[in-house]
Amino acid sequence: QVQLVESGGGLVQPGGSLRLSCAASGFTFSTYAMRWYRQGPGKERELVAAITSVGGSTNYADSVKGRFTISRDNAQNTVYLQMNSLKPEDTAVYYCNAHYRGFTWERDYWGQGTQVTVSS
Repeated sequence: QVQLVESGGGLVQPGGSLRLSCAASGFTFSTYAMRWYRQGPGKERELVAAITSVGGSTNYADSVKGRFTISRDNAQNTVYLQMNSLKPEDTAVYYCNAHYRGFTWERDYWGQGTQVTVSS
């Protein structure tokens, strides 16, 4: 029923670019903030970027500021992560997350992840 399906990962050389997509279904996408997380080998999952439900505000990890851009298209139920000037340390599995916060409860949905490998 609920699905978050990431795509666009792959192998890229340092300095290259990738655009990740996350297609959502089974819930009211436009009411959820969207986030991209990543988890590198032997590391904890970390927040990379976030965007509010209407796309009016974004937030980024310091390590990706100026290089990554998160955006969303509520008409298509899709969130994107444009990644430029990629570095080897960006290598990780990237996960799409949908987050809803009501007055007394919260809900999170997660995608399956897509591998990004930055290597020469």
